[in-house]
Amino acid sequence: MAAMTDKSADPPTMPVRVLIVDDDESHAQAVADSLERLGRYDCVVANSGARGAALVESDTFDIVITDLRMGDVDGLAILRKAKEELPDAEVILLTGHGSINSAVTAMQHGAYTYLTKPLDIHELRAAVEKASERLRLLRQTAELNRRLDEKFGFEGVIGSSPQMHRIITQLQQIAPTDSTVLIEGENGTGKELVARAIHQNSRRKSKPFVPLNISALSESILESELFGHEKGSFTGAERRRIGQFEWANGGTLFLDEVGEMPMNTQIKLLRVLEDGQITRVGANEPVKVNVRLVAATNADLKEMVAKGSFRKDLYYRLNVVNIMLPPLRERRIDIPLLMDHFFKEMSARYSKQVSGFSKAAQNALVAYDWPGNIRQLRNTIERMLVVDLDGLLDIDDLPDDIPPLHAGSANASGSAFDGQGPEVLAGKPLEEVEKYYIRKALEMTDGKRDEAAAMLGIGERTLYRKLKEWEKQESDGRPDGPPDS
Repeated sequence: MAAMTDKSADPPTMPVRVLIVDDDESHAQAVADSLERLGRYDCVVANSGARGAALVESDTFDIVITDLRMGDVDGLAILRKAKEELPDAEVILLTGHGSINSAVTAMQHGAYTYLTKPLDIHELRAAVEKASERLRLLRQTAELNRRLDEKFGFEGVIGSSPQMHRIITQLQQIAPTDSTVLIEGENGTGKELVARAIHQNSRRKSKPFVPLNISALSESILESELFGHEKGSFTGAERRRIGQFEWANGGTLFLDEVGEMPMNTQIKLLRVLEDGQITRVGANEPVKVNVRLVAATNADLKEMVAKGSFRKDLYYRLNVVNIMLPPLRERRIDIPLLMDHFFKEMSARYSKQVSGFSKAAQNALVAYDWPGNIRQLRNTIERMLVVDLDGLLDIDDLPDDIPPLHAGSANASGSAFDGQGPEVLAGKPLEEVEKYYIRKALEMTDGKRDEAAAMLGIGERTLYRKLKEWEKQESDGRPDGPPDS
């Protein structure tokens, strides 16, 4: 029973795409049927070598099963074509007893294995299962190496504020699904990093995560970037090019600044989302793609829809799940966590021995409005650490646009750090965490409950009710609530 429970808890796996090339139509269909009955394989049949070669060139497959001897294009040609066009795919050859020497030659040129006719259905399934497992392990290893080599922060999802708690809970709910996601927020709030977090916690995490910034591309090349193009389809198209949708097949495509997309491209993107297939520029035959789309924007798409500059139908197709990232000024309580995260990151990068932040510098950073959001904070911490000469990040290390607080200002006397940072809350009951952040919000707003409630993302009545509850606890002999404000 325990084993069954563990197995049922595993995330679902993506179907393995199999191309079967055989000029014996009934035999090819029988092979496809026998694999599809297992429920793990999506099979495409080509009834000639020429058709198989064309599909290898135009579509994406994990496994290719090809007859060795065919009237037009033989299995060795299919093998060579697959190794050229689909280097990660495994090729299984089917051969008669009289052609085993040719099959052995094929093995020397990269075939996974060969099977003799008449086929044993159990032997066929076992070979395909082993090939699938080998592919899965190779891709897991490649993905692990990529993650170890690729440095990217998770600053977009760092935070213990109520707003970030809600967002992280939302991410945990939507990541395992294939729902299209629209991430909205100002520049620098961490939209791409949230998209990466969705991908890394999804069943697609072993497949590619492909980011594309729409605003960085001219209208003339955007469609080629998205959908690819055929050789000769326009001036300068000297060879066929695979677009980002095909590169992301099986994985996640992240379209940043989607509000910048031209209307003509919006129509084509909508068609891809509805049909699950793309057509390269200059091509006639569509190519199936299995891609999860995550889009992001700092524009108000609803307003753009109302003005007619963004398609309403595309907006609703993108906005299946909406994530709204708050600007950093609306979750100041998270600034100390982010400061600590970036301080550790940059100290390690530059191998500098710096003790930390002075209280005055801490207060100034927490009080600043951060128009560039998390990205600006990260760059600021990096700059402070680089220019520091005395081993302490103090007000003399602050950029000119971040003024130190005057001694009489509201935040000057109450640091966001008080000798014990938020890390001391790890493992504490939720009520204690809540009290800590409400106390900090009240300190940072000089006791103004309306401002503290807005900072925490809760109603003022809710804050008032909690304060009353803690006052009662204190009067009952449990002096662990926040100070009276």
